[in-house]
Amino acid sequence: MSDELDGADAADAGARDAQGAVVTQPKRPTGKRSRQLADAADSAAADRDDAKESKDAAGSKASKGASKGAKAGKSGKGKAGAKASSGPSRNPVLFVFNYLKQVVNELRKVIWPNRKQMITYTSVVLAFLVFMVTLVALSDFGLAKLVMLVFGQDT
Repeated sequence: MSDELDGADAADAGARDAQGAVVTQPKRPTGKRSRQLADAADSAAADRDDAKESKDAAGSKASKGASKGAKAGKSGKGKAGAKASSGPSRNPVLFVFNYLKQVVNELRKVIWPNRKQMITYTSVVLAFLVFMVTLVALSDFGLAKLVMLVFGQDT
């Protein structure tokens, strides 16, 4: 990476530090990634995926060589067995147990409200509920009266 700045950044170049590098103030964030940063992030993610695949391939070759059927593994017939053993378990009891364990772990991460916050939140919800019920009831009553006025019904 060079110390030179491109285009508009070169105009913003202000002071230089003791080593001669340009020191600039960061621009305000816009919430969008620039095209250059997005391309760099995408290529870095692709490099990580490639490295992970090559590592997985090297690990699976080493394990196949150590097993009895090393020749069968090289021909491609042993892939299904390796894939099934690395996948999730099909045991429904184990699945439910793991699910409940994950639920408990997630609930431990929750920041629970204290008593004062809970009373405040509950009262706000109840007040909003009363307001909405009143609004819908009055609208229903008013529209019913309007329909009766327009279409009329003799009783």
